[in-house]
Amino acid sequence: MARKAVCCGLSSLELLFMVLFLLMTGITVGLITVLAINLNSHTQEPEEPTPSVKPPENPYLIGVGRADCTGPVGDVPLMGYANLEQIAGGIHTRLFSRAFIVDDSSRRVVFVSAEIGMVSQRLRLEVLKELELKYGDLYRQDNVVLSGTHTHSGLAGYFQYTLFMITSKGYIKPSIQAIVNGIVKSIDLAHRNMRPGRIFMNKGELLDNTRNRSPHSYMNNPEEERKRYKYDTDKQVVTLKFTDLDGDGMGMLSSFAVHSVSMHETNQMVSSDNLGYAAYLFEQDKNTGSLSGKGPFVAAMASANSGDVSPNTRGPYCINTGERCDYLNSSCPIGGNEMCLAFGPGKDMFESTRIIGENIYRKTKELYSSAEQELHGSVYAAHQWVNMTDVTVQLNSTHSAKTCKPALGHSFAAGTTDGGGALNFTQASVEGDPFWDGIRDALVGVPSQETQDCHVPKPILFNTGEMNWPFPWHPAIVDVQIITIGSLAIVAVPGEVTTMSGRRIREAVKQELETQNAFTNTEVVVAGLCNVYTHYITTYEEYQVQRYEAASTIYGPHTLSAYIQHFRGLARAIAQGNVGELPKGPEPPFFSKLFSLLPDPPVDRKPENTTFGQVLQQVDPLYKVGGVASVTFVAGNPRNSGDMRDKTFITVEKFHNTTSTWDIVHTDASWETRFHWMKGSGGQSNATVDWHIPLSAQPGTYRIRHFGHFKQRNIITSVITSYEGTSEVFRVTKSLYSI
Repeated sequence: MARKAVCCGLSSLELLFMVLFLLMTGITVGLITVLAINLNSHTQEPEEPTPSVKPPENPYLIGVGRADCTGPVGDVPLMGYANLEQIAGGIHTRLFSRAFIVDDSSRRVVFVSAEIGMVSQRLRLEVLKELELKYGDLYRQDNVVLSGTHTHSGLAGYFQYTLFMITSKGYIKPSIQAIVNGIVKSIDLAHRNMRPGRIFMNKGELLDNTRNRSPHSYMNNPEEERKRYKYDTDKQVVTLKFTDLDGDGMGMLSSFAVHSVSMHETNQMVSSDNLGYAAYLFEQDKNTGSLSGKGPFVAAMASANSGDVSPNTRGPYCINTGERCDYLNSSCPIGGNEMCLAFGPGKDMFESTRIIGENIYRKTKELYSSAEQELHGSVYAAHQWVNMTDVTVQLNSTHSAKTCKPALGHSFAAGTTDGGGALNFTQASVEGDPFWDGIRDALVGVPSQETQDCHVPKPILFNTGEMNWPFPWHPAIVDVQIITIGSLAIVAVPGEVTTMSGRRIREAVKQELETQNAFTNTEVVVAGLCNVYTHYITTYEEYQVQRYEAASTIYGPHTLSAYIQHFRGLARAIAQGNVGELPKGPEPPFFSKLFSLLPDPPVDRKPENTTFGQVLQQVDPLYKVGGVASVTFVAGNPRNSGDMRDKTFITVEKFHNTTSTWDIVHTDASWETRFHWMKGSGGQSNATVDWHIPLSAQPGTYRIRHFGHFKQRNIITSVITSYEGTSEVFRVTKSLYSI
């Protein structure tokens, strides 16, 4: 089975046939412990350090909130790899939105990190609409930042531009509603929980956790620039510690550059991936005794300049021969780019996710515990909408250049070493292919000469900026935004920014802010995947190589320069105190009557002489810690369960001898559980629950339960009925010889 391109780089064959299908047929509108971890590092939490200085006379008002944003976990495509065969079938871990509000008594800013692939323009517009209904003009486009962690195992269906809708089976209301409601609820909780507090900042390096997946592109940056940095990926972790005035922890927000692709495209369970697991561990520590880390303390691991940063630290090799892939184009002698894939550091994707997540968690915990640098000063927010297809960039005193209408290059279809493409596409392609160009020309038309010239040296595979049916294929209007809290600036970048691109953005913003005395020793953090998704942002030099990231830099070779120019303008306005004079720019569209290609779930059926929730494969009577207890039930389609946020499809329960009651020890939000939903034929399906019994599990009597809904149809309408199933009881022991 051919693998597909990572990060919305679908296989060219699938896209071309889908385009043909759309053009030929049209579209119908409306269609608590952690497994195998050193327990001491989690349970022996150091005390909160006493504030190092006297609390400020005018403290910040701080609010934190976390809410479930998990949508339907069956039948819905996952977002990230753009693999049309990667359909949700259960839960590895639930997805959460985490919100942080800071108010200096004059101005207020909100930062949200959501465990989704990326924030789409449609998602942001719908969130802002809901916030306006609740709060008026308190939370607006200028002071609210929405960022995605870039998990590639989050749910799709929340876009309004055609390219993304094709790979998502269109606009899926239950999917986007769960994300919107989760984000808004996390802001609601933060809003209600606001109280005076303090913010401390710390930073350090996390090594051996990432590698650059396009080193050839990175090496094309100027040598003198590269010499300023020790590594070809950013190893820096920046951690914010939020406390009340007594020094008690309220929350933690950390930034680290890594792609959330430890879970491979073969995975079909919803998962928060490595950054999500790190946040889960931190919240488990702080909210002692809670299930899945739920509690007053909120910990978020936000994305950064991770565009060319892979967590698959063993690097790419040919999975059919074991040899290293070609350095330039990540291809194999036999099988081409389809056989070139990166792995590691674990033996499988679950272990790799655990290792990377634990490493991030431990470093962040260390920085949090030792944070002493306190943030003081005003809060600012600056925002503009920009037409990125028509920006004039001043390169120097005599030369200027322009951005382009969106277009994707041939190497876009090749994918990356984190998830390759298909057919004969390769990375680093600076020449077109007559065969594919001919198909493109026949289906969607020849790219205009203006677009071709603007994107040189990119050979254009899809001239998306000139494709507008049934809706534009890519956004033209994008958000640029900066928020500052004292000497910290967070730059909200609407895409995947590479290592060196992020460094240039940080440097430019820092330079502009520090022209004023109010900003000295400013720490600039790049937050990726914010507000609207525009694929990648490479440097001009990386663009010349045309590996995957450059082929996916849709506004042309001067995309980064255009963003830096606008971010400089925002930073200058903040530094000079004239944010109110910034022009808003052209507002983005809000399309109505978006299409859906996802049919309603069929009527649920069950095998003869069974009932929904009945056990098909029973647990064993005895397990040792470190083992896996497994049970399979007759199941309904999870989509028929509706909104399952803050609920669970499964529980692992322990019998309490003294009270003769069952205590829930795990849900489907727990790392230790895996809920597999397997769709069969004729409307039949099964659900298998695996409990990976942690070494810390207490000996005793347990059971596993499954909850769901099935759909039946009567003469008039469909009827949704709840069901539940329970395994036989089983024993867990430290040793199979001790009962």
